[in-house]
Amino acid sequence: MTPAARTRLVFASATAFLLVACSDGEASAPSGETFAPATTPPSTAAASPAPDKPRTVNLGQGQAIAADLEVPWGLAFLPDGSALVSERDRGDIRQIPAGGGTPKKVHTVDGVDAGGEGGLLGVAVDPDYQRNKYVYAYFTASGDNRIIRFTLGGSSEVIFKGIEKAGIHNGGRLAFGPDNFLYVGTGDAGNGSASQDRGNVNGKILRITRDGKPAPGNPFPGSPVWSLGHRNVQGLAWGPDKKMYGIEFGQNTWDEVNVIQPGKNYGWPEVEGKEGNGRYVDPIVQWGTDEASPSGAAVAGNTLYVAGLRGERLWTVPLGGGAPKAALTGEHGRLRTVAVAPDGALWVTTSNRDGRGDPRNDDDKILRFPAR
Repeated sequence: MTPAARTRLVFASATAFLLVACSDGEASAPSGETFAPATTPPSTAAASPAPDKPRTVNLGQGQAIAADLEVPWGLAFLPDGSALVSERDRGDIRQIPAGGGTPKKVHTVDGVDAGGEGGLLGVAVDPDYQRNKYVYAYFTASGDNRIIRFTLGGSSEVIFKGIEKAGIHNGGRLAFGPDNFLYVGTGDAGNGSASQDRGNVNGKILRITRDGKPAPGNPFPGSPVWSLGHRNVQGLAWGPDKKMYGIEFGQNTWDEVNVIQPGKNYGWPEVEGKEGNGRYVDPIVQWGTDEASPSGAAVAGNTLYVAGLRGERLWTVPLGGGAPKAALTGEHGRLRTVAVAPDGALWVTTSNRDGRGDPRNDDDKILRFPAR
């Protein structure tokens, strides 16, 4: 098997899907196993795996550690191991203890205009949180998508605005990179031509400072744009070697995992999936849209984990080579976000109350899978 065959998982799409269907997917979730809440709080110490023995995640030992959430979207950890979770439609941010428990509302973002795929989306915790207590959120307002910086229960300030909004393709993922700059995944808001317009922030991955300015070293001087030609980026992650991965929804044929490089063009709307066109960067992995509709992403050890909405599964992508594999297929319905906790465990959110799923008892949930 060639290296290309090992790193690409190709499914034939059974039928063409509507544009809005392939943004978040429209699959119904079958009944599945319900896990008991965790009874023993996990360690909150940061994981420090040995280079020759990277930690992996035990996907056979899942526990539901929070329930009764309404469309959880963003997920970020505080230094004490507890997590902040954004609820898309309510505009609330809830805190979940490191060991699980009842989510506690700790902040409400004012001005959220939820509708379609918009609302309160990504959240990120400042790398210097212990000093400045800053949290960041990406949300849909009345006229645009924007990013705010705030303290929990305190005041907020808009640090970036003017990201076009729509009923679909609002992007929304926030993540601090290894360089401590804030990376932002945006969508094309249903206008594919915006993705190829370097002067438009839609359909891009942005790289900004903590006060919302274009970060130094960006490929286009004075611009926040880090990469372009994206359709709807909702997953950002970095490997042990600091290589950056971007996850995005396809339209009718291919969802993508891309290695993100500064200034590169990823082809939308000119191409979808692997095309071999030298003008654009091909994905390293692609799935049929009914098998994925991928949203959140995280790296644990040498594995990239990608949450599937329509696909109702968690994809595992070995970064050292080998074919991606599906896990948890159909067990918990639509999966939105994955994140690695300070103790190395993988947290996964369901998204069954988003209008496209089939809610089960206690949905939406957060599942915890321990490191080993």
